[in-house]
Amino acid sequence: MTTPSSSPVARTLSPGARALYLIPLAIAVAAALTACGGGAADKPAGGGAPPPPQVGVVVAQQQAVALQTELPGRVEALRTAQVRARVNGVVLKRLFTEGAEVKAGQVLFQIDPAPYQAALDSAQANLAKAQANLSQAAAQAERNKPLYDGRAISQQEYLISVAAAKAGEADVAAAKAAITSAKLNLDYAHVTAPIAGRIGRALVTEGALVSAAEATQLALIQQTSSVFVNFTQSANEVQQLRRALNAGQLRKLADKSGQTAAEVRVVLDDGSELKQAGRLLFTDLSVDPTSGQVTLRAEVGNAEGQLLPGQYVRVRLAQAELPAGILLPQQAVTRGNQGDTVLVVGPDNKPLKRSVKIGQAAGNQWVVLDGLKVGEQVIVDGFQKMFVPGAPVTPVPWAASAPAAAAAPASAASH
Repeated sequence: MTTPSSSPVARTLSPGARALYLIPLAIAVAAALTACGGGAADKPAGGGAPPPPQVGVVVAQQQAVALQTELPGRVEALRTAQVRARVNGVVLKRLFTEGAEVKAGQVLFQIDPAPYQAALDSAQANLAKAQANLSQAAAQAERNKPLYDGRAISQQEYLISVAAAKAGEADVAAAKAAITSAKLNLDYAHVTAPIAGRIGRALVTEGALVSAAEATQLALIQQTSSVFVNFTQSANEVQQLRRALNAGQLRKLADKSGQTAAEVRVVLDDGSELKQAGRLLFTDLSVDPTSGQVTLRAEVGNAEGQLLPGQYVRVRLAQAELPAGILLPQQAVTRGNQGDTVLVVGPDNKPLKRSVKIGQAAGNQWVVLDGLKVGEQVIVDGFQKMFVPGAPVTPVPWAASAPAAAAAPASAASH
């Protein structure tokens, strides 16, 4: 390889001129070498380290939190009446629309009344006969009285006539009772609604033979303008609930009579909350010896008919507000047998695992009672980007979204 100093031109020059000739040439060669390979020398092996991953964080802030207790429950109708046959016969007509509202006393079914009309006519005839016999016996006893006083007839004959008159009175009373019974049976042939409410489907059709002995069920009426919601709690929790109510820590709701009770809210299957608030009832309390649970009952208005008997709902007991609590999205908390933990951004933006004490849920958030300080940044999103444990991250503000809120429990379980 020919170097600048060994070139023919350089050999013919004097030492001073040769130096001036070689300096620009050396600078040009160095620049060419830098352009060709110097950049690769500056890059670290493997293409260079990637920047710290971005993670969504929320800043822990204290705020007033409305505490709630949420329990599963079942809806039960306020009043239920089974419409049953009280006489034997064949159903002639169904006089209501299935699923409609009916009034108390409204005729629902028509059972063949002919046999009972005949029985009523017979009873009325027997009454007329008994009244005729009574008139004759009473007249005979009245005629015999002066004859007995004048010793014209014997005492025995007089007593027989008096007894016949009294027997006639008994026959009239029995005939009247038979008429009353016949009228009842005739009325029972017109099956009426015992209570007002919503009636379900007909359990018999026209032409069906129903029996009073078997008390054939014809339909079911349920009052659902207001409903009961039954739910269970442990005996200890019920005692705490009573103490909270007496201490005024539970929100109260007054009924029409002015009596107050703890306010409850009903959450439907789709997560929406019923507009009408309910009242907590403490009636008929008893502890199940097998489970130690107490069944409680709430009365809830249901004017729009959103609650149906047998429906599964959740009951929220609205308690007093916590003056200073920290709320975290549920997906930020990892819950396990060893306790609840979160990841906070520590010094040098390195994630740190932190144990926290969780209270109860407030919507899609957890109430943190202990373990966090105001101002700390809690990682909510971006767990899948943290490949290297303890590696620095870039915190960015996290914005809640509807899909993220819906997927919160699944995300919390995954990380």
